[in-house]
Amino acid sequence: MYQSLRSSIERKISLSDEEWRCIAEKVEFIKLKKNEFLQIQDSNSSYEVFILKGSFKTYILNDNGTETVIFFSFENEWMCDIESFYHQKPTTYNIKAIEDSEILVINKANKTLLFKEVPKLIQFHILMVEKANIAIQQRLLDVLNKTGKERYLDFINKYPHKIKTVNNRNLSSYLGVSHEFLSKIKRSC
Repeated sequence: MYQSLRSSIERKISLSDEEWRCIAEKVEFIKLKKNEFLQIQDSNSSYEVFILKGSFKTYILNDNGTETVIFFSFENEWMCDIESFYHQKPTTYNIKAIEDSEILVINKANKTLLFKEVPKLIQFHILMVEKANIAIQQRLLDVLNKTGKERYLDFINKYPHKIKTVNNRNLSSYLGVSHEFLSKIKRSC
């Protein structure tokens, strides 16, 4: 069950069976049904997550009650409310399953223990943080410099197998366009 997690880590660093055992003991397996929350905005519950199966949206709830989708996360990807997790601050985002999902989570205390027990995980951690920063920067550049249609085409090129999983309401929020404009984009493609 955890093989995809081990493979994800071993794409960056090698692990002995003993090091892997230490990791496997510190993660917790969780199943979430579609529309269940992993994290609620302004709570004190934050995890670093590896997605075994399923899909998630990371979003904020605006003052007027509307959602702004910041990221989608899919199988074999990592997700985390970075500031909340590492600085133990209230969560910034809601993280909700958009289909039935299975995940592995680790809390801050167990991650700190893992750094002591398997020091080479610090190297993996640095690579993960770099990747997250690049993704955040790219998302910002896309929002600032690309049209809604370009962002849509990028999304379907990157996640062709997930386009049916993400409903139009969530996708239009992520792209920063209205439902009507998304329908127009889809018709023109």
